Amino acid sequence: MKRKNLLVLPILDFEPEIGRWIWCLEDIRRTILEKISGISQPFLDTKLNEGHSIGSLLYHIALIEADWLYEEVLGGKWNPKIRSLFPQGDRNDDNTLTHIVGQDLDEHLHRLKSVRDELLSHFRSMDLKDWRKPRILNHYDVTPEWVIYHLIEHESHHRGQIFQILSILKE
Repeated sequence: MKRKNLLVLPILDFEPEIGRWIWCLEDIRRTILEKISGISQPFLDTKLNEGHSIGSLLYHIALIEADWLYEEVLGGKWNPKIRSLFPQGDRNDDNTLTHIVGQDLDEHLHRLKSVRDELLSHFRSMDLKDWRKPRILNHYDVTPEWVIYHLIEHESHHRGQIFQILSILKE
């Protein structure tokens, strides 16, 4: 049996500490992409009981990542190209996720990649001073460091939901 190396290594073109956090964020995404590779449209669109569909969760993951990047880190200056990837709101009036139906896997993957590329571009040029500099908002102060922590936590949570939905649908 081949011995595994379980290491967190900084991504090279980032400040090393930031690169370690980005590696963690990217590793979560890698596991999601591996698991959803080639899934069918019904698997993307099926809503189990009163829960969410995989497509809805993928849309939500991308939208929340973009929102934290543009609103908290960059102060509300959205890239119009990224904004156009989200024609629907995130939630319904009852606070449930908007049911995203009929968008194929390539559309979801494009949205996820576009947002992530944009996030990586901004964090790649960041130094430790900016990484830890609080952004002063109306209801809270937040650092880019905390934003990445939150995005890791957020995507991990929804990764578990996606994996659970897939295991039920494959039964």
